[in-house]
Amino acid sequence: MRKTLLAVSKSVMALAMILSLGAGSVFAQEASSMEGEELEKIELDKKKKEKYLVIDVRPEEEYDAGHLTHAINIPLEELEADLSRLEEYKEMPIVVYCNTGKKSGEAADLLLSNGFTDVTNAAGVKDFEYTLVPFESILYDEVVAAVEEGKAIFIDARDAKDFEQGSLPGAINVPADTPEVALEQLPEDKETEIITFCYSGNKSAVIAEFLANEGYTNVKNSLYGTKEKDDFPIEAAE
Repeated sequence: MRKTLLAVSKSVMALAMILSLGAGSVFAQEASSMEGEELEKIELDKKKKEKYLVIDVRPEEEYDAGHLTHAINIPLEELEADLSRLEEYKEMPIVVYCNTGKKSGEAADLLLSNGFTDVTNAAGVKDFEYTLVPFESILYDEVVAAVEEGKAIFIDARDAKDFEQGSLPGAINVPADTPEVALEQLPEDKETEIITFCYSGNKSAVIAEFLANEGYTNVKNSLYGTKEKDDFPIEAAE
């Protein structure tokens, strides 16, 4: 009798383990997929793009050669080490992409396994003809770090009336509809670090793209602006 009960007990335990593993597989979160056309529409829509964080997980040199307008670059090999930087975006829809969808698929799995709740793997740049740009997009923490370091030149694309009330240290005011104005105030060294910003990253992206096309090789646009970050490090005008 004792042997029979022991055998039944082991069987029950084994069944419970199988059911548990099965349930884990059933409820395991998987990344959604997105066609290139849909991501392209999001990137070109000034309102929709603000609802997503787009991450290009290709190597830096491939990102630098051309990437989606509002995509930051975190190579797959560096993503795990950079997860702490993305902590505040855990509840935000995140879209990852690469060349073919393979590396971005791995990136999506990594994000989901670390508590990110809404992750989508989009078509790669070899699978869809995206609109690509040469300037870099950066997160807010990099803007703050650049302010503290004090070496970058900041270009404020906000309206003059707002610029006159205060801006980032040493910033110059350049309207998005006349980006050529910036050329008169920038150094001849085309490797100078330049960071553009505005209210939400749209107007400043226009200036960033213009400067990159003019040969400046270290141009960065802040994805988030003064309307999205209450603690944007603006210094009040004296």
